[in-house]
Amino acid sequence: MDAGTTAIIRQALAGLDEETLQLLRQVAKRVEYPPNTTLCHQGKVEHVFYVVVKGNVAVIRLLEDGEERILNMVGKNGYFGEMGLIDDSPRAANCVTITPTTVLEVTEEAFDSFVKNSPPLANLLLQRILSNARNLDRIYIEDLQSKNEALEKAYTDLKVAQARLVKQERLQRELELAAQVQRNLLQQDLPQFPDYGFAAYLEPARQVGGDFYDVLEIDEEHVGVLIADVADKGFHAALFMAVTRTLFLREGQQSLSPAEVALAVHKGMFDIANNDEVFLTAFYGVLHRPSGKLTYIRAAHERPLLLRPGREVMSLPGGDRFLGMIPDLTLTEETIDLEPGDRLIMFSDGVPDAVNEAEKGYSNQQLAAAAAACEQKTAAEIVDHIIKDVAQWQGSADPFDDLTLLILEAK
Repeated sequence: MDAGTTAIIRQALAGLDEETLQLLRQVAKRVEYPPNTTLCHQGKVEHVFYVVVKGNVAVIRLLEDGEERILNMVGKNGYFGEMGLIDDSPRAANCVTITPTTVLEVTEEAFDSFVKNSPPLANLLLQRILSNARNLDRIYIEDLQSKNEALEKAYTDLKVAQARLVKQERLQRELELAAQVQRNLLQQDLPQFPDYGFAAYLEPARQVGGDFYDVLEIDEEHVGVLIADVADKGFHAALFMAVTRTLFLREGQQSLSPAEVALAVHKGMFDIANNDEVFLTAFYGVLHRPSGKLTYIRAAHERPLLLRPGREVMSLPGGDRFLGMIPDLTLTEETIDLEPGDRLIMFSDGVPDAVNEAEKGYSNQQLAAAAAACEQKTAAEIVDHIIKDVAQWQGSADPFDDLTLLILEAK
C-alpha cells in the first residue's frame, strides 16, 4: 500500500497513530469496482470493512413493501461496513457503487490477525469506529428530522396526492436514487388537446439535475405551461426540484395569474430553505385555449422562441429576477396571442450553453437557426430536430449542463 493509501486511511479514520496505520497498510486490500456493484448485501452476514478511495457508494435499505430508500451517500475518504468486523449481525442495508469506485477492503481474517498482533491498538480502532458510528447516527437522525419537518410544511395540502413523498418516516422519497426521483416526477405523457399539442425532452448532465417541466390541466379552458431550473446539481437539486414542482402544481390550481402562482412558489421556497443559496429560474404561463392568449412571467429563465410561419423567429419579451433569492420580489405579467401554426420553444440554459470539443458554445443564435428550420414540423419533430442539432454540435464533448426542451404547438 502506497503513501496515498495511507493518507486515505488517516483521513477516513482520524485519530489513529502511525503504528496503527502501518498495521492497516499490511491488512487492507485495494480493489476497483464498476458502477452498480453491490458491496454489502442487506440481510447477509458479511465481515468486510470498506474505505472509499475514490468514487461514490449509495447506502440503500430495502423496505418490507419493496421500496428502496437511500440512507447515505459515501464518497472519497468515507467508510462503511465497519460493524461487520465486530459482530455477526446481518447487514442493515445494501451498499452499491454509483460510479467507478476504488475501495480499501479489510476482511475479518485480516482484522483478526491485526487484533492478535496488537490488541491495544485494535481496541483503539474499534472504539474509534463505534464513536464515529454513534456520531453519524445522531447527525443522520437530526438531519432527517429537519428535512421531514420542512417537507411536511410544504406538502400539508397534498398529503394524499404526494403520500409517497411525505410519509412520516425518518427518510423521505427525495432520498431515493436521484435519477429515479426525476423519472417519477416528470410527466412521461404530456396532455394533448385538439387545438394544442406538447412535447418535451430532458437529459441531465449528470445522473440527476435541477431542470424540470410541466403541462398543467387547470380547467377545461386553461392550461399551465412550466419550465424551470434549480440552481444546483445532484441530490440537493433533486430535492428542491421535487418541492418546487409540487408547489407549482398546488398553486397553479389556486390562481389563473402566473405572477400570483410564481410569487406563492417564491414564498414557499423561503419557508423551506430560509436562505439565498437555493434559487430557481422559471418560465410559467397560463394559456386560455379558446382565445389563444398566453399570459406568462419569466423569472430570469431563458427567453422562449416564437416560431410563426412566414415570420422571423423572435424571443418573447419580459423578464424579472430569480425565484427564492430576493424576499421582496415583484413579477410582471406579459401576454401574447398565439395563432394556428405557431410553435413556442421553451428551453433551459443547457441548450445554448452546450459546448463542443473546442469549448465553443452552441449559442442562442444557432438555436434560433435550428428553430427556423422547423416551421412545418410538429412539436415532437421540433424536439427531435433540436436535440440532434445540439448533439451534432457537441460531438464527443461532455454535457455542460442539463438539456431541457418544452414545445407548445398551436394547431
